[in-house]
Amino acid sequence: MGSGYPEQAAKTPRRYVLTNVYATRQDGAMDAHLLRAERLRSHRLSAPARSVLDAARHMLAVQAQEFWAGRWALAARTTGAPTLRDVDRLFNQGSLVRAWTQRGTLHIVPAEDLGWMLEVTGERQLRMAAPRYRELGLDAETLSTVERAVRVALTGGNALTRAELFVILEQVGIDPSNQRGLHAIQSLALRGMICQGPVVARPDGASREQCFVLVEEHVAGAAWPSDPAAELFIRYVRGHGPATAEDFAWWAGITLGGARAAAAASVDDDRIRQLDDGQFIAHPRPRRQSQGAAVVALGPFEEYYISYLDRTVACPSEHVATVGPAKNGMVRPIIVAEGVVAGTWRHSTAVGRHRDEPIAELFAHSTALDAAPALSRYLAFITH
Repeated sequence: MGSGYPEQAAKTPRRYVLTNVYATRQDGAMDAHLLRAERLRSHRLSAPARSVLDAARHMLAVQAQEFWAGRWALAARTTGAPTLRDVDRLFNQGSLVRAWTQRGTLHIVPAEDLGWMLEVTGERQLRMAAPRYRELGLDAETLSTVERAVRVALTGGNALTRAELFVILEQVGIDPSNQRGLHAIQSLALRGMICQGPVVARPDGASREQCFVLVEEHVAGAAWPSDPAAELFIRYVRGHGPATAEDFAWWAGITLGGARAAAAASVDDDRIRQLDDGQFIAHPRPRRQSQGAAVVALGPFEEYYISYLDRTVACPSEHVATVGPAKNGMVRPIIVAEGVVAGTWRHSTAVGRHRDEPIAELFAHSTALDAAPALSRYLAFITH
């Protein structure tokens, strides 16, 4: 798997001064209020997409360890009232997949983009996972056995759950317990062989599981840019900017040198611009909706919060510890008002309890905020 870094990585990105658009401080940094406004716009939270698939293509990747949360992240960025079933339909027809595309973490991505993304990020993830594989006895020979068995089981359009794949591993003498099965499957996914596709139906509740499929059979019309690393940077900026190469390095899970090379390689691409304060932004930017919601309820591991080195732009510093990541790695669902995290919320997706009203937990300075409409939109999504 190649690095995808371009030969012209040493080029210096051009500067792009957006006069009369951004207010800056004396140190040249963008005013925080306008920075949040532009990020809301890039995230499609103030400029929602026309469809869930459009939102997914714009964002490129949304974090989705919590499967319901990743699906809600896309619906929250879409006009109208898309439902959980609407999003699941895109998985079932092969337009969306879920895979370990970055930082050893599950993301939802357009199926067409999975291969080239893993060309940039997969090799480093495998290197970082190698010590754990050794601890579990997953050496090269064992992983080759896993690959042969899984390929045979999935070939011909078959789709199997994780538990069903574990049975396949047991049949070839590999014990899937103690996370051995999960890491064996993940190794195949990081090499682009399998991904999670069709959603396993869950009667009267939010489905939580997907079936694994062979990428070569399931993904049709795969795209492959000439410079995958630069493309990853450009697509990150379009869905998250204004942002820096340093932000991108964290989000993509690649080295800072690789991130800066990818940024430099984007110098001639008309889809983004570098601002006079060093951040990058999409060009042209999504069109804001004049009637866009001022308050939105977003799920755990939300891209608007998690995708940057400095999360105090979106969240007052005194509340960052409350939102997370906590010691267990969790990041809580958030309520965002005018671009600022105003509190958290909770809701169970267990069968039956998924129809209960979500509960807002607003920060002290935001207790007068009306979060009910935002939470109602989420509840309509999860129950239909």
